[in-house]
Amino acid sequence: MISSESVEKYQRDGVVILRNVLTQQAIAALSDALELNMQSPGPWANEYAANSQQGRFFDDYVNWSRFDAYKAHALSGALPEIALALMKKTSGRFFHEHVLVKEAGNNQVTPWHNDEPYYGIDSQSNVSLWAPLDPIPEQIALRAILGSHRWGKKFIPRKFVDQSPYVANASEYEPLPDSQQLDAADNIESFEAMPGDVVAFHFRTLHSAPSTTNYSNRRRVVSFRYVDGDAIWATRPWKTSPPLEPRALKPGDLLNDERFPLIKTF
Repeated sequence: MISSESVEKYQRDGVVILRNVLTQQAIAALSDALELNMQSPGPWANEYAANSQQGRFFDDYVNWSRFDAYKAHALSGALPEIALALMKKTSGRFFHEHVLVKEAGNNQVTPWHNDEPYYGIDSQSNVSLWAPLDPIPEQIALRAILGSHRWGKKFIPRKFVDQSPYVANASEYEPLPDSQQLDAADNIESFEAMPGDVVAFHFRTLHSAPSTTNYSNRRRVVSFRYVDGDAIWATRPWKTSPPLEPRALKPGDLLNDERFPLIKTF
């Protein structure tokens, strides 16, 4: 399913688009699940445009145990196979799913960020599989800075609601470069996509997405996130996203927990 060229591009650039790897049946099932999810949000759902006149910007995560389609596609079939191939692993763990819905007319830009600082885990080998359920033209396409997963820097994350940093200062972390500076990078790739395509990117890859202010349709995406077997539980100087409780896990422990199901090749 995945060419060696795609695997090498992922390893080198921290991002790659894979064309037509999900079936229309999978897209339909995930679309139905997302509709149910929006009708019945989980405890960590967000409405980033609440109480405004603009289009809705909804996100939610860690609902795979509530919606069969999320669970089925997260743990079997194309997605875990793709994840293991890109990580060059024969086994790993499913971390969580994350849904993002920008309705037409939403003026909020998804700011430049990388995902790792938000998470309560540390993982060298990982992948997010960003699966659009609607056509994604260039106008609203995900963008990424190639090779940024290899910069070796830890950035203070930003809040999506107002793009402010979580904290002013944190040991071992530095502020993200100014958005205008990142917008001017000469190694940005954007990913126009159709349902069935998947954009794969590393947790450390810097990425962003435009608003839908002048776009007449919605943009629905389900991301599935995976790590290898060496991923460990970690703490951050801020509340993590998702805000999972440690339970029996201590910093440095492998993710031997039912919340992070095993995936493997057969």
